[in-house]
Amino acid sequence: MLETNIINTEGKVVKTIELNEKLFAADYNEALIHQVVVAQLANKRQGTKSTLTRTEVRGGGIKPWRQKGTGRARQGSIRAPQWYHGGVVFAPKPRDFSKKVNKQMKTAALRSAISQKLRDGDLIIVDKFEIAEPKTKLVAGILKNLAIEKTALLVLNGDAQDIIRAGKNIEALTMTDASLINVYDVVRVGKCVMTEAAVQALTEVYGNE
Repeated sequence: MLETNIINTEGKVVKTIELNEKLFAADYNEALIHQVVVAQLANKRQGTKSTLTRTEVRGGGIKPWRQKGTGRARQGSIRAPQWYHGGVVFAPKPRDFSKKVNKQMKTAALRSAISQKLRDGDLIIVDKFEIAEPKTKLVAGILKNLAIEKTALLVLNGDAQDIIRAGKNIEALTMTDASLINVYDVVRVGKCVMTEAAVQALTEVYGNE
């Protein structure tokens, strides 16, 4: 049985919670996490940049001067790469950077990353994350109570527009819904803060497969 404390927004322990071992006690698989993160970042790349090669730029259809006798370097076209307005050498062209990762690998990597956060003491579960009004200082105050000094991921569940509005000005804070959590967001931050409702939502999805 795996148990951990639940704290409130003041940083005080209020109760304990029994965690799903399949989600929170998975073995650490660094290679799998790396593979999934690389694929996730690659899939974000648009691959739309494009420049013109010497065959695509305008002009340059005639040899600028005769081959010999001018005292100048021989040239075949004024649109060669060394010329102003010339073509680009090895010009980048649109391409697809996407990588395929199956669902089982993504699930296993997420379980591994979350479990390691718990083992390292970097997973904080709060009973609820609520603020009286959408003000950044209120969210910052809660993070201070939770002893979060560097980067953090806040995992919420359901409608939390006020918290998102208030927390988006905190550069070190990343916020996401439990349904949108991904491996990269988990591993790139120092601390991971989850509400009790978010833990239950994650357990329903990733704790029974």
